[in-house]
Amino acid sequence: MSLTIQCVHCGRPFEPNPRVKNQRYCRDKDCQRARKRKWQKEKLLSDPDYQANQRDCQKQWHQRHPGYYKQYRDHHPQCKERNRLLQRYRNSRRRPHQVIATMDAFKAAQTRHPAVFYLLPLIATMDALAQKVIIIPIR
Repeated sequence: MSLTIQCVHCGRPFEPNPRVKNQRYCRDKDCQRARKRKWQKEKLLSDPDYQANQRDCQKQWHQRHPGYYKQYRDHHPQCKERNRLLQRYRNSRRRPHQVIATMDAFKAAQTRHPAVFYLLPLIATMDALAQKVIIIPIR
């Protein structure tokens, strides 16, 4: 009789490999990627040598690819705009005395074409999330 256990990542049952002690992830690619990501995160927090090595590797990569991020932003304007909005939100959290919350702070969008908007809360709450809204105007 074979033993089946539940994968920690996807939740599907699987038969563990008898050669792998305490196996908790199935062999699916996404689950293995999640396992590795978790290991790396824990390793970065607990091992200063590994942390220094990763920092050096990143530094070398940036030296080999000097204009990568500028080129990426030029080719992905929607990401650039999203980052700009998120930075405004982070700035507003840093200086809360400049943010004024009013009941009628939201103004209707004046647009004639379909567009994508990001609604960002100005007052921090436990469930503050960025929401993507697509407005399709009536002709």
